[in-house]
Amino acid sequence: MPFVRIDALGADSARLDALGRAVHEALVETIGIPADDRFQVLTGHDGTRSTLRYDDYLGVRRDSGIVYVAITMRAGRSPAQKQALYRRIAELAQEYAGTEPRNVFVTVTENESIDWSLGNGEAQYAL
Repeated sequence: MPFVRIDALGADSARLDALGRAVHEALVETIGIPADDRFQVLTGHDGTRSTLRYDDYLGVRRDSGIVYVAITMRAGRSPAQKQALYRRIAELAQEYAGTEPRNVFVTVTENESIDWSLGNGEAQYAL
């Protein structure tokens, strides 16, 4: 049950929707989450009232097309699965939203089953 937050500079609702689809499809394809397991917060920043900061760290030349993707999910995916996920997100973000792969910044944070409540004040994954 990944929880995804996507922040994009200068993104309208259509671009945000395309980025959300790209990330969700990549999660389904590469780590096997169920197709109906979508929980996302999509936020566009206008560069004035809210903005995103970035530099060229590690030689990656970023620009105003920057997109930050933060994924929180239960632990257990292999490094190979995560690498495939990052690649697929970048590919689909380019295909669906026109975002250059160099502008797709992804972070994964893992936690345990007890760290989730999916509604009703219950810890559905607790053993």
